Amino acid sequence: MPRDAPPRGSVRVIHLVGARPNFMKAAPLLKAIKNGAKSDSDPGFEQLLVHTGQHYDREMADFIFRDLELPPPDIHLGIGSGSHARQTARVLEKFEEVLLDRSPDLVVVVGDVNSTMAGAIAAKKLNITVAHVEAGLRSHDMTMPEEVNRKVTDAISDILFTTDRQAGENLKSEGVAEERIHFVGNVMIDSLLAHRERAAHSDILGKLKLGDAARATPYALVTLHRPSNVDRADTLRGICQALAVISRKMPVIFPCHPRTARNIDAYGLNSFFTADANRAGYITRLEPLGYLDFLHLQSHAAIVLTDSGGIQEEATILGVPCLTLRENTERPITIEQGTNQLVGHQTDDILSGVEKALAGNRPVARSPELWDGKSADRIAKVLAHWATAGIATT
Repeated sequence: MPRDAPPRGSVRVIHLVGARPNFMKAAPLLKAIKNGAKSDSDPGFEQLLVHTGQHYDREMADFIFRDLELPPPDIHLGIGSGSHARQTARVLEKFEEVLLDRSPDLVVVVGDVNSTMAGAIAAKKLNITVAHVEAGLRSHDMTMPEEVNRKVTDAISDILFTTDRQAGENLKSEGVAEERIHFVGNVMIDSLLAHRERAAHSDILGKLKLGDAARATPYALVTLHRPSNVDRADTLRGICQALAVISRKMPVIFPCHPRTARNIDAYGLNSFFTADANRAGYITRLEPLGYLDFLHLQSHAAIVLTDSGGIQEEATILGVPCLTLRENTERPITIEQGTNQLVGHQTDDILSGVEKALAGNRPVARSPELWDGKSADRIAKVLAHWATAGIATT
């Protein structure tokens, strides 16, 4: 049943999420807008949370909502898996129905997944204002599906929130008017800082027999999900060979994304893996972890190997050496000011990168400009100003 229309003068906002990183970005924003509504200067917002279901695995979604203290989604589209075209088309179709039913004034999309681009397109086709959180990031590699999603979303968004100054320069070079760009910092880090203390109470180290936070056994933490790494048998095999060599020196902990797990099975790579974190020469394969358990593991890792953009950012704040198994990154600030290094996906390059990273002292945790836990508050203030300026009316 449709909800009643929002009270006269209020602004109806739909937040669209579809994949694990989206949840970490939406959680602080929902809270900041709700808290802002308590002030007399706030125009009044009614917020709806729509989950596309692009990540359909329970551990990849429901557990994250619990750990982030996110409210249950108001609407779940149940999109599920499929090709890029199929996922995008299904989000367009299903989300359009929601937009027609709920008549929002504003749609907020986050990140760079298929749901982000499809949600922005659906909203703009109906002349609904779109705000993009994490705008302007560029890898300059159009073979990456995420780069296509970023560029399309930014091209049609009305309000663009950036994590660093280079992202703003990227947008301006593409013709985006400066008044539409707002440098607010990184909402992903808002979540990290807000939940770091809770994550410290996780017992995941004990469960894996890796000691405790005070005396943890040195270990490497791995995440992989990008098609360039996991959709080709020879590439994924080469990465597994490197990880198996690393595991002779320290445990290698690998919580597997569902896509990666399917391909490990399909390519016959299970011989590289074990369930025992202390079995030298084998990679410890885990089911996807909740946000708090993963944050605890990441905080105490000797090194992180990943192809995830968000983990590059988190490792920078945590001061954990990070090797990105890609040839490029849309987050160069994590190299310039953080702990990140690009090593690609070749076996020898990965091993060389690990050796160099572990030979030095653990990096000092650094916070790039405005990565201070207050990014969502800045976004909420911009949206309040936008609404009171009379741009959104009911």
